[in-house]
Amino acid sequence: MADPQVLRDVLSDDALLVTPEEAAALLRVGRTTVYALMKAGDLRPVHIGRSCRLPRSELNRYIDSLTSSRSEQTQHLQLGTDQNGARGSVHTLPSGH
Repeated sequence: MADPQVLRDVLSDDALLVTPEEAAALLRVGRTTVYALMKAGDLRPVHIGRSCRLPRSELNRYIDSLTSSRSEQTQHLQLGTDQNGARGSVHTLPSGH
């Protein structure tokens, strides 16, 4: 991995594109997780030649999608409905599971 000071300098910049390793540091996840998110289509990289980069705007979009889907799930649980609005029972696991 790159020198920590160099990585810190890159992350403190307002670089438009970051490497998957830099994205992992920004998201506080492992490099493998970033590559898995790209493979699953959750993160959409750009390719310049053979280089793979992630726009910072893409990282923000991904984070926003996580927070919006989380709030939607919370709303459905509070209402006792599924994502299609159908009423149903909400099941919870006993504590300790």
